[in-house]
Amino acid sequence: MNEQLGPFDRFASVVSKFTSRAWFFVLCVLLVVLWAPSFLILPSFDTWQLIINTATTIVTFLLVALLQNTQKRSDDATQHKLNAIAAGLCDLMAHLSDDHPQLHRDCAQLRKAVGLENHESAA
Repeated sequence: MNEQLGPFDRFASVVSKFTSRAWFFVLCVLLVVLWAPSFLILPSFDTWQLIINTATTIVTFLLVALLQNTQKRSDDATQHKLNAIAAGLCDLMAHLSDDHPQLHRDCAQLRKAVGLENHESAA
Protein backbone atom coordinates (compact mmCIF):
# COMPACT_ATOMS: atom_id res chain seq x y z
CA MET A 1 0.00 0.00 0.00
CA ASN A 2 1.40 3.35 -1.02
CA GLU A 3 1.95 5.56 2.02
CA GLN A 4 2.40 8.68 -0.13
CA LEU A 5 -0.93 10.22 -1.06
CA GLY A 6 -1.24 12.44 -4.09
CA PRO A 7 -2.68 15.96 -3.90
CA PHE A 8 -6.18 14.83 -4.88
CA ASP A 9 -6.19 12.03 -2.29
CA ARG A 10 -5.00 14.42 0.42
CA PHE A 11 -7.68 16.94 -0.58
CA ALA A 12 -10.35 14.22 -0.58
CA SER A 13 -9.25 13.12 2.90
CA VAL A 14 -9.48 16.67 4.25
CA VAL A 15 -12.94 17.14 2.73
CA SER A 16 -14.07 13.79 4.13
CA LYS A 17 -12.92 14.73 7.64
CA PHE A 18 -14.53 18.17 7.30
CA THR A 19 -17.90 16.88 6.09
CA SER A 20 -18.11 13.96 8.51
CA ARG A 21 -18.26 16.16 11.60
CA ALA A 22 -21.56 16.76 13.42
CA TRP A 23 -21.19 20.52 13.19
CA PHE A 24 -21.10 20.30 9.37
CA PHE A 25 -24.47 18.55 9.43
CA VAL A 26 -25.82 21.20 11.81
CA LEU A 27 -24.55 23.89 9.44
CA CYS A 28 -26.38 22.20 6.54
CA VAL A 29 -29.61 22.01 8.55
CA LEU A 30 -29.22 25.66 9.54
CA LEU A 31 -28.76 26.61 5.89
CA VAL A 32 -31.99 24.82 4.96
CA VAL A 33 -33.86 26.44 7.87
CA LEU A 34 -32.66 29.87 6.76
CA TRP A 35 -33.45 29.16 3.12
CA ALA A 36 -36.95 27.75 3.61
CA PRO A 37 -38.76 31.02 4.48
CA SER A 38 -36.84 33.00 1.85
CA PHE A 39 -39.58 32.47 -0.70
CA LEU A 40 -41.78 34.80 1.38
CA ILE A 41 -39.14 37.53 1.43
CA LEU A 42 -37.76 37.40 -2.10
CA PRO A 43 -40.00 38.58 -4.94
CA SER A 44 -38.37 36.42 -7.63
CA PHE A 45 -38.79 33.00 -6.06
CA ASP A 46 -38.22 31.07 -9.31
CA THR A 47 -34.74 32.55 -9.80
CA TRP A 48 -33.81 31.95 -6.17
CA GLN A 49 -35.10 28.39 -6.39
CA LEU A 50 -33.00 27.78 -9.49
CA ILE A 51 -29.88 29.21 -7.83
CA ILE A 52 -30.22 27.16 -4.64
CA ASN A 53 -31.05 23.97 -6.54
CA THR A 54 -28.11 24.40 -8.89
CA ALA A 55 -25.69 25.18 -6.05
CA THR A 56 -26.76 22.21 -3.93
CA THR A 57 -26.65 19.87 -6.91
CA ILE A 58 -23.11 20.92 -7.78
CA VAL A 59 -21.92 20.60 -4.17
CA THR A 60 -23.57 17.18 -3.85
CA PHE A 61 -22.04 15.96 -7.11
CA LEU A 62 -18.53 17.04 -6.06
CA LEU A 63 -18.86 15.68 -2.53
CA VAL A 64 -19.95 12.28 -3.81
CA ALA A 65 -16.85 12.10 -6.02
CA LEU A 66 -14.52 13.14 -3.20
CA LEU A 67 -16.10 10.86 -0.61
CA GLN A 68 -16.04 7.93 -3.02
CA ASN A 69 -12.28 8.43 -3.30
CA THR A 70 -11.78 8.18 0.46
CA GLN A 71 -14.20 5.23 0.69
CA LYS A 72 -12.29 3.34 -2.02
CA ARG A 73 -8.98 3.91 -0.27
CA SER A 74 -10.50 2.79 3.03
CA ASP A 75 -11.92 -0.34 1.40
CA ASP A 76 -8.55 -1.09 -0.22
CA ALA A 77 -6.76 -0.73 3.13
CA THR A 78 -9.28 -3.00 4.84
CA GLN A 79 -8.92 -5.60 2.10
CA HIS A 80 -5.13 -5.43 2.39
CA LYS A 81 -5.41 -6.08 6.14
CA LEU A 82 -7.80 -8.99 5.59
CA ASN A 83 -5.43 -10.52 3.03
CA ALA A 84 -2.54 -10.21 5.51
CA ILE A 85 -4.61 -11.88 8.24
CA ALA A 86 -5.69 -14.65 5.87
CA ALA A 87 -2.10 -15.25 4.73
CA GLY A 88 -0.91 -15.40 8.34
CA LEU A 89 -3.70 -17.75 9.30
CA CYS A 90 -2.87 -19.98 6.35
CA ASP A 91 0.77 -20.10 7.43
CA LEU A 92 -0.35 -21.18 10.90
CA MET A 93 -2.71 -23.78 9.41
CA ALA A 94 0.10 -25.14 7.24
CA HIS A 95 2.27 -25.47 10.35
CA LEU A 96 -0.49 -27.37 12.18
CA SER A 97 -1.57 -29.49 9.21
CA ASP A 98 0.70 -32.41 10.18
CA ASP A 99 -1.51 -33.02 13.22
CA HIS A 100 -4.75 -32.05 11.46
CA PRO A 101 -4.77 -33.23 7.80
CA GLN A 102 -8.05 -31.46 6.95
CA LEU A 103 -6.22 -28.15 7.35
CA HIS A 104 -4.42 -28.78 4.00
CA ARG A 105 -7.69 -28.37 2.10
CA ASP A 106 -8.81 -25.40 4.19
CA CYS A 107 -5.43 -23.73 3.76
CA ALA A 108 -5.57 -24.20 -0.02
CA GLN A 109 -9.02 -22.59 -0.14
CA LEU A 110 -7.82 -19.73 2.03
CA ARG A 111 -4.76 -19.14 -0.18
CA LYS A 112 -7.05 -19.02 -3.23
CA ALA A 113 -9.23 -16.43 -1.50
CA VAL A 114 -6.32 -14.07 -0.81
CA GLY A 115 -6.40 -11.47 -3.57
CA LEU A 116 -9.74 -12.70 -4.87
CA GLU A 117 -11.09 -9.14 -4.88
CA ASN A 118 -8.65 -8.31 -7.69
CA HIS A 119 -10.03 -11.06 -9.91
CA GLU A 120 -13.76 -10.85 -9.20
CA SER A 121 -14.29 -7.15 -8.72
CA ALA A 122 -15.82 -4.96 -11.37
CA ALA A 123 -13.18 -2.27 -10.85
